[in-house]
Amino acid sequence: MVANLIALVLVMGVALLMGFRSGAGVSAWLAVAGILLLFTLALTWLAVIPGLSASSVEGAGAFAYPLIFLPFVSSAFVPTKTMPGPVRWFAENQPVTSIVNTIRGLFAQRPVGDDIWTALAWCVGILVVAYVFAMAAYRRKIA
Repeated sequence: MVANLIALVLVMGVALLMGFRSGAGVSAWLAVAGILLLFTLALTWLAVIPGLSASSVEGAGAFAYPLIFLPFVSSAFVPTKTMPGPVRWFAENQPVTSIVNTIRGLFAQRPVGDDIWTALAWCVGILVVAYVFAMAAYRRKIA
């Protein structure tokens, strides 16, 4: 988590150096940081599962490949309404889209609507499920 927090701070620092500006207040910035940290924690616990289950470092690292593509099939780069039917459905019903929409809304000082609750539900859901499976994998490993 500390390494991911450092990476998050570095990315935000570079964005600010490159000219990113937001009129968002302190509470919006804290909300963005909270959502990003919660999502990072969830993905960290998700990464524990293949880390404990794989027989090699390469096998454990391969689990990340599908996760790398999630931002590309989300609203991060283009609006989901411009996507073809099945791709749009997937993009609108995956965690990155609701997280991106929430962050965008908070930074643009727009109402975030239900996106924030969807983003939080995804983060907490992934975290709980990943934690349960990671602990089960850990118990199997030490048994």
